Amino acid sequence: MKGNPAPPGSERRRQLRQQRQRERLRNLWRLVVLLSLAGGLGYGLLRQGWVLTGPSQVEVVGSAQVGPDQVVQAAQLSFPQPLLALQPKRIAEAIAGALPVEQVQVSRLMAPPRLRIELVDRQAVARAQRRTSTGLEQGFVDRFGHWMSNRQGQGVAAKASAGLTVVGWQPRYRPALAQVLEQRDRLGADLHQIRFEPGGSLWLESTSLGQVRLGPADAQLGRRLEVLGHLQQELPARIKGRRLQSIDLSDPEQPELGLPLPAQPAKPPG
Repeated sequence: MKGNPAPPGSERRRQLRQQRQRERLRNLWRLVVLLSLAGGLGYGLLRQGWVLTGPSQVEVVGSAQVGPDQVVQAAQLSFPQPLLALQPKRIAEAIAGALPVEQVQVSRLMAPPRLRIELVDRQAVARAQRRTSTGLEQGFVDRFGHWMSNRQGQGVAAKASAGLTVVGWQPRYRPALAQVLEQRDRLGADLHQIRFEPGGSLWLESTSLGQVRLGPADAQLGRRLEVLGHLQQELPARIKGRRLQSIDLSDPEQPELGLPLPAQPAKPPG
């Protein structure tokens, strides 16, 4: 008894299925080979291509004072160094803490491999003094009230105001100092001293207003500076050329003005 004949075209469909299977196998092998090549190339780039071999691959832009060697030393970079192993945030923090810069942005660039560091220099706006365990130290402050040593101030000292000095600088007074420096234009061009007393009381000294007691560097400081700016504009016309000796703004709602007594007319001889 003979078997049933195969349906027409079945052999052709079987051959097509086998052909598609072989094609899928070839595509799979191609994918495996490509992935292996890509993985090997990536590993090679990580190990050999994206590596900093020396300071010449550290690019510093935006600063007139800081160069690659200073950046390398501040960030404690050693070579050779895999580029992707570097931590931009840690490097930026190290540079900002060690060098006279206001802003730091660190980028890792792949082609060609290099470390790009963009800086904004700090500018000294006043000379400053502080007392340390070894005695009185001279330096500068920037517009945010940060201390700058004489070494850090090299190159920007000429830009610091020759007429303004900060006396008694301490880290805890920095926010208050920044507030005063921000309002400096309103306080008059003749402001020549900002002084922090050992107890924390803040004083200003200017030619037109004399000694100004602002009191403690607390939450009321902003209000005291606002009142002082108003007095700076209004007082000259009210005191009619008389020179102020002092202003006490400990209570900003009740300023106390110290004026010299008017000269007494001479008595005629009796």
